[in-house]
Amino acid sequence: MDWLTTVDHKKIGILYLMAGGLFFLVGGLEAVMIRIQLIKPMNDFVGADTFNELITMHGTTMIFLAAMPLLFALMNAVIPLQIGARDVAFPFLNSLGFWTFFFGGVLLNISWFAGNVPDAGWTSYVPLAGPTYNSGHGVDYYVLGLQIAGIGTLLGGINFMATIINMRAPGMSFMRMPMFTWTIFITSALIVFAFPVLTVGLVALMFDRLFQANFFETANGGSSVLWEHVFWVFGHPEVYILILPAFGIISEVVSTFARKRLFGYSSMVFATVLIAFLGFMVWAHHMFTTGLGPVANGLFSIATMLIAVPTGVKIFNWLFTLWGGSICFTAASLFAIGFIPTFVMGGVTGVMLAVAPADYQYHDSYFVVAHFHYVIVGGLVFGIFSGLHYWWPKMFGRMLNEGLGKLTFWTFFIGFHLTFFVQHFLGLLGMPRRVWTYLPNQDFDTMNLVSTIGAFLMGVGTICFLINVVVTSAKARNAKADAWEDGRSLEWTIPSPPPEYNFKQLPLVRGYDAWWKEKMEGKSAMTPAEPPGPIHMPSPSILPFIMSVGLFIAGFGFMYDKLYLAIGGIAVTLICMFFRSVFDDHGFHIEEDEQEKGVHA
Repeated sequence: MDWLTTVDHKKIGILYLMAGGLFFLVGGLEAVMIRIQLIKPMNDFVGADTFNELITMHGTTMIFLAAMPLLFALMNAVIPLQIGARDVAFPFLNSLGFWTFFFGGVLLNISWFAGNVPDAGWTSYVPLAGPTYNSGHGVDYYVLGLQIAGIGTLLGGINFMATIINMRAPGMSFMRMPMFTWTIFITSALIVFAFPVLTVGLVALMFDRLFQANFFETANGGSSVLWEHVFWVFGHPEVYILILPAFGIISEVVSTFARKRLFGYSSMVFATVLIAFLGFMVWAHHMFTTGLGPVANGLFSIATMLIAVPTGVKIFNWLFTLWGGSICFTAASLFAIGFIPTFVMGGVTGVMLAVAPADYQYHDSYFVVAHFHYVIVGGLVFGIFSGLHYWWPKMFGRMLNEGLGKLTFWTFFIGFHLTFFVQHFLGLLGMPRRVWTYLPNQDFDTMNLVSTIGAFLMGVGTICFLINVVVTSAKARNAKADAWEDGRSLEWTIPSPPPEYNFKQLPLVRGYDAWWKEKMEGKSAMTPAEPPGPIHMPSPSILPFIMSVGLFIAGFGFMYDKLYLAIGGIAVTLICMFFRSVFDDHGFHIEEDEQEKGVHA
């Protein structure tokens, strides 16, 4: 019950980690099945229809249900601690965000058991995803599951924007915030602007599918290219929503383990803002072959190449941070260092794809698959692994086993490059994306075999990490407050794991890298910015859970034309909202004597 009702950001972070981890394993299993099917020509491990379901669910699961929640896990666990806050701005909303995400994800994956699986690709292009060519309930699961999960993400974005703007500790100006906090702030703004676009697109597709509207039905005057525009106006900011937090994690880890201030901090901040700004102006580079004409293709081509500039600024700043540092090779720093060349490779193929005439050759080939896995796995997933190894002691009070961590890194890193490096060449030889089998003697055979071997190696790496987690959870909670001894920001000034209220007294921030600054002046603790006193805490609530269940039930009602389920589910949610509005929740106080004993810690 404690976990169902919690509004504590640290527990919600752990919930996000468990749910995201679960979906990561599901998406990984789907990936391995895709690779087994492609291990040799004319294979029949799965049929064509199942293969389409696998690639659709693999993409959707990995992006919306694994990558996003794992980032939200780190956001929740770390951001309030980094800015010196006792919780997020809206703890109730934080809980609601998690449960709506979770039930949206569950709804999407129930499709496997219902026998109607989305099969129109993760981008769900119409007319393939429209009612004319896809009459089953598969895409309905996609549309409703993502709408419910998207509510959660949007709430999270609003929440973290409000938190970072309003709840920074005394003295923490914007230009004193840690880099991870900055990237999460920008990411939250991107979420707030991008996710409503996806919601609109999904609602339009839902109206087409469930209520016979004609938004995308060309025969009745709709436009199928409209879906591509709406999807990618969301979809391109989405990939920056994924990668910016990883940039932030890398900035923290690199500067901690090089034992140096991050090189070019203000240029890093500016580069992050610029990437976010330009990220909204490049969406049609996914559509060069749609026939938008040379002017549109030229403009979007140039805009796409411009994004490489602030990204390059970041790369050089990380290299300059490492340069001359006394570098400590831990699992976290290996993932961060491995991230840099891998992400550069993904970026280079990205600039290649930005050349519109060349893209006519690359488009819908395995070259594109190689490109976005290099930036999403080689960028985002490496970043997440780095962050998990780095902040694990802060979240759970136990240090992950370094030997197993390094084994995770080397198996995952080598497996990753084996899997996706050859796919560039498969694409250049002309192997199309999303094909469920291929004929022999086209020079595809060996490279697909290598690719599949690499995928199994990545699986081994993931299993190493899981073993590490199990082994570590059996150990005593003995992590120090400053677990790596080189911590630079506020999260390393409080016990691991932190007490319920995080900071007994809010700290006074006197510069960038606030904790490092105090340590360099010989202090053993932060200067408090307030006298000790009772600490106000928000009360736990079961309402977010019930509201999410209501939306989950309503989703089924809409899908199977059961009006009573739809109305009933929405009613449950609205009644919860009514209770939340009418009954004031004043929270409770933790008194000073309770703080000392650590009753609530």
